[in-house]
Amino acid sequence: MYSLLSHPSLINCRKVFLRNYEININIGVHDFEKRAEQRVIFNVDLYVPLELSTPKEDRLEEVLDYDYIRSTIQNRVKQGHIHLQETLCDEIMGVVLEHPQVFAARVSTEKPDVYPDCESVGVEIFRIKE
Repeated sequence: MYSLLSHPSLINCRKVFLRNYEININIGVHDFEKRAEQRVIFNVDLYVPLELSTPKEDRLEEVLDYDYIRSTIQNRVKQGHIHLQETLCDEIMGVVLEHPQVFAARVSTEKPDVYPDCESVGVEIFRIKE
């Protein structure tokens, strides 16, 4: 089994990422979670083949704009309450993998305020386009 960083399919890719994007959203299965927003931290890595992300004229149109990652998350959050972090990650993953430049992606969410005795609880997924 390969680690993510040494996976041979990613050797000719550039990683575009969003780190520790923190927003308050409606998420959770418990009644108290349905009445108030919670802090959720998002981390997303998009792997784009170098031939699709190496600028020749130093123009934004030649690369995958990382605003795309942020707006994908914002658009999902605007749709309303979601029960599970797993569902949230899967939905974001589905959207980012539809982008024609994205070859692979890693999406994680963390809820930092669930337990007082740990930093956070969360979910992470990784997928490569088939």
